[in-house]
Amino acid sequence: MKRRSLLTMIPAASALLALRSKGAPIPPAALTSAGFSISVQCWSFKEFTLFQAIEMAASAGTNVEVFPGQKIGGDLGDTKFGPDLPDDKLQLVIDHLAKNKVAAVNFGVTPISKDEKEARKTFELAKKLGLYGVTTESLDALDTLEKLAKEYDIKVCFHNHPKPTALWDPEKIWKAIDGRHENIGYCADIGHWASSGLDPVAVIRKIAPRVRSFHMKDRESIEKWTHDRPFGTGIIDNIAILDEVRKHGFAGNVTIEYEHNWKTNVAEVGQCAGYLRAYSKLRA
Repeated sequence: MKRRSLLTMIPAASALLALRSKGAPIPPAALTSAGFSISVQCWSFKEFTLFQAIEMAASAGTNVEVFPGQKIGGDLGDTKFGPDLPDDKLQLVIDHLAKNKVAAVNFGVTPISKDEKEARKTFELAKKLGLYGVTTESLDALDTLEKLAKEYDIKVCFHNHPKPTALWDPEKIWKAIDGRHENIGYCADIGHWASSGLDPVAVIRKIAPRVRSFHMKDRESIEKWTHDRPFGTGIIDNIAILDEVRKHGFAGNVTIEYEHNWKTNVAEVGQCAGYLRAYSKLRA
């Protein structure tokens, strides 16, 4: 198949508790009036347990994107979250989400094997949590991921870290996924593009039809690394970015990933969430 160049181109408790047999779009109750979900990447709260991160997300008014390896806390103590978590322990996580009226919408960034049996474990976890998608950088497993994304009706969102990591250049992802199933797309990490010297708005205008989720950030610079800051206080035009993807029917998770003030950033995450809610009301 000929590839086109990139350069030319909060839910009801029952919905959380049901270990659904198939993936699904984000529940309507977890969507803003602009049609997307506001979540926080639990990595932003990596100094805390998953249970604490869920509570912090609730206080900031967001849903969550969970990541592998975080200690769960509560009765599960140092047990780490991931695809091998037994169902009885996973149910405790689901219960805690429901108690705090928080939806889990995505899982990652996680490596996923090209071996179907191993990869299926990640999709089974996503199915049981009722997730919209999984976030990964395992582009080498694309054939397996596409098969399972179709079978489970779950989005696979390819994430970018900064230069010189493997997927820093959005062109590489575009060439790989062009022509693939619609459940395959980008997790657009805005801040990492900025750290790589790319203009996030310019990139989004080229890949918008394939954006399935975000790790959204704001920064002081598009030429070098700077720490994350509350949305609207830096130079990244997140309004233009959201406007562009919504032209193409974006209905995924806008995940706030706030990698700064690690132990005291709940208020800043809440400020970012407020920015997104205000945008949603204006664009409803």
